[in-house]
Amino acid sequence: MDLKLKGKSIIVTGGASNVGRAIVLGFAAEGCNVAIADIDTKQGERVRKECDELKAGGRAIVVPCDVTDWESVQSMAKKVNDEFGKIDVLVNNAGGTVNKFFVETPRSDWERDINLNLWGTINCTRAVLDYMMPAKSGNVINISSDGGRTGDPTQVVYGATKAGVISMVKSLSKELTQRYGIRFNAISPGFTPPVDYEKSVGEKSWFVPGGELEQAIGALTPERLEKSVKFGGYVTGRLGRPEDIANAVLFFASDAVCSHIAGQTLSVSGGYSMIG
Repeated sequence: MDLKLKGKSIIVTGGASNVGRAIVLGFAAEGCNVAIADIDTKQGERVRKECDELKAGGRAIVVPCDVTDWESVQSMAKKVNDEFGKIDVLVNNAGGTVNKFFVETPRSDWERDINLNLWGTINCTRAVLDYMMPAKSGNVINISSDGGRTGDPTQVVYGATKAGVISMVKSLSKELTQRYGIRFNAISPGFTPPVDYEKSVGEKSWFVPGGELEQAIGALTPERLEKSVKFGGYVTGRLGRPEDIANAVLFFASDAVCSHIAGQTLSVSGGYSMIG
């Protein structure tokens, strides 16, 4: 199926590692111009080179961006528009958390979750609308989490922020889609650990070995991941892979096959959640 994405201009926040990297490479393979908007520019450059090696006809650039900083986000959006001449798609992928029980979590961690996962999405969405609204077209895809749909222990505030970005696509669709032709949708992954740590995990990734997440919950050994599948309700018999999320994002981004879908949330979680 031809998604007709070739030549589109894409921003992927947190595009340097894991799911973000897979999304970037997916768009690059379709011949898109892709901006890897990330605080980890070193890992971003590695992904940019991977995009170039695909030789699919598009360009990839790395744009330093801290999604929690409004001035940084504005600068990123302007840079992308200047480089590519337009912004067709924004993927609000930057996010993460460290699993801890609610009553044992310091307020600073709650504030970080809110700033990164909710304010980051608000900032980036608002910045690109300055370019999408005059063009009367565009597409914003929020990466949420099934924790924001069903609730998960040790992810109370994180889940609340992810529920918030789901709510955003509903309200923004009702506010802007008919008036400006901009579609808003969300993808809701389940647990999606890296497949290839050497290629897909940068120094600032939540999944970096020995990092804050591993210190909090322990190493993600094969045995532990197998137990997650067995007891976690993943009816497909496996955990998510970054490419699973990327494929869903490409679907939502395509006006050729998805022009009549707006304000929706799609769980890509192996049946972890089944919400009618």
